[in-house]
Amino acid sequence: MVPGNYERPVDLEQALTLLAQGSRRVLAGGTDVYPSLGDHGVLGRVLDVTAIPDLRGITEDGGHWRIGATSTWSDLVSAELPGSFDCLRLAGREVGGIQIQNVGTIAGNLCNASPAADGVPPLLALDARVELSSVRGRRELALEAFITGPRQTALAADELLSAVLIPKSNAHGVSSFLKLGSRKYLVISIAMVAVVLVPASDRTVGKISISVGSCSAVACRLRELEADLQGRSLEDIGRAPFADRFFAPLSPIDDIRSSARYRLEAAGELVRRAVLTCAEALL
Repeated sequence: MVPGNYERPVDLEQALTLLAQGSRRVLAGGTDVYPSLGDHGVLGRVLDVTAIPDLRGITEDGGHWRIGATSTWSDLVSAELPGSFDCLRLAGREVGGIQIQNVGTIAGNLCNASPAADGVPPLLALDARVELSSVRGRRELALEAFITGPRQTALAADELLSAVLIPKSNAHGVSSFLKLGSRKYLVISIAMVAVVLVPASDRTVGKISISVGSCSAVACRLRELEADLQGRSLEDIGRAPFADRFFAPLSPIDDIRSSARYRLEAAGELVRRAVLTCAEALL
């Protein structure tokens, strides 16, 4: 590699200064970067952020949990977090094999912006926001606004995704994550679903978040279904009718893994099962 094409700063300010001087490919775990190169790809100018301690770790910060950008899936799976994070932990165990989980990062999963990214549905259900840093300062975006399309994000050329922020409003809830693939392990999903359910004091649904991945260009929340389930008793929620209109935000495609019709039917069944799992955990 040409001298100067590879930089490995040890603090965030230095990294942001380098980004401000010209676009660079950000490298953390590399589990998405290297496969994307193909047989004859060239990395180009690289910014390796793995030596920046401020970008790694999971901490409580005021009204939210802060997940540093280079925190790995293994970090997340082993962290002591409330039950509302179970959906994210379950998704973390599905991200490739253990070797990938040990180096693959949460921020990398989001910046890669694959429609089948395992981390996106649970983070959507947890109302995640992303923190974007540059020499111009910091800004926050809802995850829904950050991922704008397949392999597309709202990240500016001089910005670094520095953290994922999860509000504590879901702290007393439970959650579930279900993924359907053509085999059990090391699989790109046909459909996946994350549900976070926060109960009210009268054993009804106080708040529920439902997100679906691999069934549209960008994973999405089923907000009309969430509104329909709001206030229902936990005993009855598993028997609630899930009308077709609730799945209108989904736009599955036919591909090598599945037909669009099967994806849509599978998503509906996964949603029902995940909602029921959460309700039963609270009874």
